[in-house]
Amino acid sequence: MFAFFGDATNLETLTPPWVRFEILAAKPIAMRVGTIIDYRIRIHGFPLRWRTEITQWNPPHSFADAQVRGPYALWDHTHTFEERDGGTVCIDAVRYRPRGGALMHWLFVRRDVERIFQFRRKRLLEIFSDAETNR
Repeated sequence: MFAFFGDATNLETLTPPWVRFEILAAKPIAMRVGTIIDYRIRIHGFPLRWRTEITQWNPPHSFADAQVRGPYALWDHTHTFEERDGGTVCIDAVRYRPRGGALMHWLFVRRDVERIFQFRRKRLLEIFSDAETNR
């Protein structure tokens, strides 16, 4: 599973279509500490640019990215992969703080972030269940 996440272009597969996520960085992207990735997204119809930096790279166990520029006042996302029961569990730990404070968080951001990660979970199950079935 780590190899799947190690290919940054797979982020497009894991992001809901309503976000209209697009990687702007030249491909292929060499993933390592210090890698900068630029994206274009849409949040509630508004186009935004987002830049993240890979801040930790520890294959095949974990990696982390942090927002350098984008829609959040703070975004730190750690991806951890644990072998369990003959498979791999992907754990996303996100620390974030929306611009606009608690009201924006309550009105929009919390629900949006939850929906995005629910979509990601569903896609990962589809992708890796299909891969297991086709072996």
